[in-house]
Amino acid sequence: MNAVVHAKAESRHLLSGNEAVARAAWEAGVRVAAAYPGTPATEILEYIALYPDIYSEWSVNEKVAVEVAIGASLAGSRALAAMKHVGMNVASDAFMTQSLAGVVGGLVIVVADDVGLSSSQNEQDSRYWGRFGHLPILEPADSQEAYDLVKQAFSLSEAYETPVIVRMTTRVCHVKAMVTFTGERIDRPTAGFQKNPQRWVMTPANAKPRLPLMHERDRTLRAASEISDLNEIFMGSDRRIGFVTSGPAFMHVREAFPNAPTFKLGFSHPAPLERIRAFAGEVDTLVIVEETEPLLELELRATGLALHGKDVLPRFGELVPSVLRPAIKPLLGEPYSVPDRHPADVFPRPPTMCASCPHLGPYFALSHIRNLNIIGDIGCYTLGAGHPWNALDTCISMGASLSMAHGMDKGRGESDEKKHMVAVIGDSTFLHMGMQGLLNMIYNQGNVTVLLLDNRSVGMTGGQENPGTGENLHGLPAPRVDFAKLAEALGVRPERIRMVDPYELPTMVKLVREETKMEEPSVIITNRPCSLTDRFEWFKSYEVLEDQCTGCGNCIDLGCPAIAVSRRETVTAKSGKVKELVFARIDANACTGCHMCVETCAPEAIIQPRSMTRTIRIHPHG
Repeated sequence: MNAVVHAKAESRHLLSGNEAVARAAWEAGVRVAAAYPGTPATEILEYIALYPDIYSEWSVNEKVAVEVAIGASLAGSRALAAMKHVGMNVASDAFMTQSLAGVVGGLVIVVADDVGLSSSQNEQDSRYWGRFGHLPILEPADSQEAYDLVKQAFSLSEAYETPVIVRMTTRVCHVKAMVTFTGERIDRPTAGFQKNPQRWVMTPANAKPRLPLMHERDRTLRAASEISDLNEIFMGSDRRIGFVTSGPAFMHVREAFPNAPTFKLGFSHPAPLERIRAFAGEVDTLVIVEETEPLLELELRATGLALHGKDVLPRFGELVPSVLRPAIKPLLGEPYSVPDRHPADVFPRPPTMCASCPHLGPYFALSHIRNLNIIGDIGCYTLGAGHPWNALDTCISMGASLSMAHGMDKGRGESDEKKHMVAVIGDSTFLHMGMQGLLNMIYNQGNVTVLLLDNRSVGMTGGQENPGTGENLHGLPAPRVDFAKLAEALGVRPERIRMVDPYELPTMVKLVREETKMEEPSVIITNRPCSLTDRFEWFKSYEVLEDQCTGCGNCIDLGCPAIAVSRRETVTAKSGKVKELVFARIDANACTGCHMCVETCAPEAIIQPRSMTRTIRIHPHG
């Protein structure tokens, strides 16, 4: 990527969509960029951070990131905020009002939708925000268009004094394609913030006069969309069917039906309705192909246009050729049979935690304690719902665990009368949106045990920094939050704030048992770093003495992927009871010597051949 940072104009590079967005932001003269990590958008800010001309930061959440970008825009600078689709929910309060007030410097919000749910808890369609916020939506179909459209977005933002959303998807963010750069950085002077309380102070009296201007902007933007060269028509030889589509769905349509006329929307909202109507007159049957919701379809149906859309296409997932062909062929009167494929019989590999993950100890403890309702959160620790722990009962959204556990405590029924409420949350997620839940719990006198799993990174998205790590986005020293003092400041009694090494399994189990019995809120804070970051210290690996192993399987229950089953035996006791023995082995290449497995082994069959410590520095992204 360093070659890309220093690349001159008219050079070509193989880039992901996220890399292309970063280059475009630099060329467009962006001065401030902010984001919160979230797949598939994470790398956008990581690549932007390589450009020294741009101030970039990991903000504590998406709302703060958008507010930082808004502030920079009002100061006259071009600014960008990036996030995944669910992050836009967090940011919406700020951006909805700013859409009404408008912008000064270009303000672009890049939102990455996870179509197909590769790494998310839901499948949202961020195009809705264009209708909701009365602002433009641009949709790139590949890396080149991500580069081109982000640059266009800043010009559009300033021309119409509005925030602009660039809607990406996983398919664009992570797939690489050749990108041609066409310019150098535009260093734009800024006049600084110009005071104008009637516009920037959004009280009802000031906001009401902005409403007619916003709706007039809608009409102006639709007229601009009608003539925009971002909306292209590719006429084909087979006019029996024509497609209207946008984003990577365009690529899928062209692959599945290369000879069909296709109207590709790069400037998808407001949609160019008159041009689409004219296009419809050139084909026999019109099909709207959009991932994932029928937004454009419903808008066009409302105009009286005859078309097909979600009546033949699925409303979820990617609309890849293997989905399009069987759905569209019947409209052409052509039979279509799904190709007879014989996929390899591959053993399924469910997601699991890493070797020496500091979350293994807490979940081992939770899985061995009865009468718990365990409310989870978004992060690596969400994996606690899986085998062998099965120690997570619900998980909804970032920061929700504490508030949900509090509500479950207050709303408990007779069946939950003897249950203890446990909320599990990570360090970054706690700072993102969990602190308010703890404050609310204390204020309203709830009774929940909070497991604050501090692994000193935003682990699930690649080990990014946060205010609890002691470093900023650029790896420079930064103030580090003291979680114990923070919990005390929010109202937790010092006696109920417990620090624990999650590798010390007996202590971990003991603390959870003690604190869940308390009739008041308590916080247990773990203190081991993520094993994939350079803060982690490796020790010499362990091995299993086969002649000492009794087959109890306790170490397997830890869930460490370095520990595997070597063999199974079935034995019959004198009582006639049949028991399965599970014998373990340890992969020395995966084991990092954390010693958790040793504490599960009663016969002391797990040993470290000799005492030797080594430290290995690992880049957070491999």
